[in-house]
Amino acid sequence: MIDILKKATYLNRNEPCRRGSTLMLPEHGKLIVSGDIHGNRANYDCIVKCADLANNPDTHIIFQEIIHGGPEDEFGGCLSFELVAQSAELKIQFPDQVHFILGNHDTSVILGTDVLKNGKEMNRALFAAIDRKFKDNSNAATLALKQFLFSQALAARTHTGILIAHSLPADMYIDNFDAAVLDRDLQINDIIRPNSAYLMTWGRRHSQEVLTQLGEMLSAELFILGHQRQEQGFSKAGDNLLILASDHSNGVFLKIDLATKYTVDELIECIDRLACMY
Repeated sequence: MIDILKKATYLNRNEPCRRGSTLMLPEHGKLIVSGDIHGNRANYDCIVKCADLANNPDTHIIFQEIIHGGPEDEFGGCLSFELVAQSAELKIQFPDQVHFILGNHDTSVILGTDVLKNGKEMNRALFAAIDRKFKDNSNAATLALKQFLFSQALAARTHTGILIAHSLPADMYIDNFDAAVLDRDLQINDIIRPNSAYLMTWGRRHSQEVLTQLGEMLSAELFILGHQRQEQGFSKAGDNLLILASDHSNGVFLKIDLATKYTVDELIECIDRLACMY
């Protein structure tokens, strides 16, 4: 796993389409966007199967927040690092088609800070499972995992005006947000509260006024985000905002044409339910 994560980290940092911390997606082809995965192996496998990357070289996948959730070891340790490693293998196999964007659970792993999911502190469970599996090599495995997560892009853009990210700055922090963080390589301080990459991964419940302001600030006509739990798998959370979730039985993914302009309502028509793919 350690070598796989190191190779994928290098590929993430050196993507030909990467500009600073933003992925500039090609003008043509298909794009599949996931919501948060959170260790859901069945949903991850469905997305990969649907993409059929080997037979569709112009198809791209964007994954987010694979970490935290899913199967546990016999002591309740979180085994989601195994799915992260599996996704890293996919990156190595299809380096120009598989992409990742940074989420708040990723930043919590990188920084070693507490983060709850369903009332459980996830990093304690994750690091304990890594210790049990890798024993004397657990420090190297943890470091490789953190470096891979930190190598992920902060956002992705299409030529048709869509910006894909884990989240956006919350209303109360909009005046503290520096959009230039998208145009340069991330530094560790960027993901510490209340700096701009932190704000791009933790914000919730955006007003339409702020979404409109962010659209102008970021030159984006539409936003596709994860982060906020969606019981039905998705929601239209504003005139220019679609939120996706891929971590439960009602999870969804989005498949769009990179050359086509969409409204939010038209994006919703492109949503597929993962349960239908089992």
